Amino acid sequence: MELIHESAGKKLYRDGDKLVKTFDESYSKAGILNEALNQARVEETGLNIPKVRAVTVVDGRWALIWDFIEGETLESLMQKHPEKEDEYLNFFVDLQIRMSKEKVPLLGHLRDKMHAKISASAYPATVRYDLHMRLDGLPRHVKLCHGDFQPSNVIITKDGTPFIIDWSHATQGNGSADAARTYLIFKLQGKDALAEKYLNLFCTKTDTAIQYVQRILPIVAASQSVKGKPEEQEFLAKWVNVCDWQ
Repeated sequence: MELIHESAGKKLYRDGDKLVKTFDESYSKAGILNEALNQARVEETGLNIPKVRAVTVVDGRWALIWDFIEGETLESLMQKHPEKEDEYLNFFVDLQIRMSKEKVPLLGHLRDKMHAKISASAYPATVRYDLHMRLDGLPRHVKLCHGDFQPSNVIITKDGTPFIIDWSHATQGNGSADAARTYLIFKLQGKDALAEKYLNLFCTKTDTAIQYVQRILPIVAASQSVKGKPEEQEFLAKWVNVCDWQ
C-alpha cells in the first residue's frame, strides 16, 4: 500500500483500485462504523461517490476501504487555473444544489446534531439558549447535507465526472445550513472574496435570501467551535455574537 495522505489520527493509503483509511485509537469504533454507514446510505442516491468495499482492521487499526477515485480535486484545479474560478465555482454550486435534492431518510438529522453541538459549546447559557431558539426557528427540511462541502472534497475524473468524497458528517436537514457551513469553511481558510462570491451565487441560484443564510451562520459557527481548534476560536466567537438576537 502507498501512503498518500496523513492527518491527525488518520492515514490514507492507495492499494490498487482501493482507498484504505486507517484510524488511531483516538477515534471511537462507533464513529468509524457510522462513517461507513453514512457513506453506504448515500450510495443509494444517484450521486457519484466512492463505494464502500469493507470495514476491517489493518495493523491493529480500524480501517475503511472504498473505491479509489482517479482524478484531481476541484480545489487543485481552482488553484492551477485561477482564470476559471467563476466557471469552477458555478460547477461547485450546481453540484451542491444537485446533492441537496437527494433524500436519505435513514441519515441522522442536522438539527439534532447542531443542538447537541450547541449544548457542548463553551458559550454562556444565554448565548446557547438563543442559538437553540434560532435553530428551532428554521424550516424543517430533509435535504441531503454533506457537512463539509468544499472544493477539496470534490474529485473530477479525466472524463469530467465529479465524485463527492468524505461523507463522515452527512445528515439530512436544511440545505441552507449546509451552504452556511461551506461559506464558513472558506472564511476560515482566509478566502474571503471566494466566500462572498460563493454565497451570492448559491443564494441567486436557489432564490434564497442572503439574510436567511446569515441568520444560520452563528449556529454553524457554534457547532464548529466544538472541534476545539484554538486558532479558530476568536474568529468563531465573533460570528456567534455578531447578530442581533430576536
